[in-house]
Amino acid sequence: MIKDRYINPLTDFGFKKLFGEAANKELLIHFLNQLLPEKHQVEDLEYLPSERLPSSFLDRKVIFDIYCTSSRGEQFIIELQRSKQNHFIDRSIFYSTFPIQEQSERGDWNFKLWPIYTICILDFKINQPNPHNRVIRYVQLKDQDKELFFEDLTYIYIELPNFTKTLDELEDLQDKWLYLFRYLAKLEDRPAALQERIFTRLFHAAEIASYSIEERQNYEVSLKKHRDIKNAIDTALEEGLEKGRAEGLEEGLEQGREEGALAAKKAMAKQMQAANLALEQIAKITGCSLEQLKNWLED
Repeated sequence: MIKDRYINPLTDFGFKKLFGEAANKELLIHFLNQLLPEKHQVEDLEYLPSERLPSSFLDRKVIFDIYCTSSRGEQFIIELQRSKQNHFIDRSIFYSTFPIQEQSERGDWNFKLWPIYTICILDFKINQPNPHNRVIRYVQLKDQDKELFFEDLTYIYIELPNFTKTLDELEDLQDKWLYLFRYLAKLEDRPAALQERIFTRLFHAAEIASYSIEERQNYEVSLKKHRDIKNAIDTALEEGLEKGRAEGLEEGLEQGREEGALAAKKAMAKQMQAANLALEQIAKITGCSLEQLKNWLED
């Protein structure tokens, strides 16, 4: 039985319940506007189909967590990623190519593109230098002099583990959203620091007791997957590190890390298969190829 009062926004069900339904698009608009520059503030948006088919049957299809467009034409891909992937940045850039191609027009076209934002909410730290431990990193195309070269393609990476502020330290609405991503499921009551109207809407939408029996069952399944994946990663990585320490050498430690990461992915894949996830979904979460997954799951 679920004992928490509020839903966990870092589960598949919780994220899409709070931000992926038209009834709650006010929440998504408000969250996006804390990340976007003034000129791209969203007044209204429309959800688009999340599955994007390739131009050829030989190409790879993708399934976005949330894909939408503003009333002015800006396009947004919003991805939630809980488990670490070695090539996640590559994946996020690959995803951005779909809205780029979809903007092409038949006939005469001057190649003008609407702004595209790929926003990645990450429950891990990405493998890129981050000397200032920034929570939010904005990435755009720049030239060799670090001057902005093209401003309408933006990647926003939110590394939640770097957000460590307490309730008393929250300075603005952006801080408050980040705090809720990390701690909403642990709250028993609505804090005094989160009394803005938008958070009244959020806490109402997040209250598990108001869900139907079917919604609660779906959330419970999603929550179990979330915990299983985290436990599999933590356990396998610890076993890998112990193996490395036992070797007593740096190369042994590195080998332990690699073996631990591989074991974690295998364990995750098997647990997700047992939970009846489609092979394509498992590939997306683990960052592995379908062929590699088939070999693992046949063992």
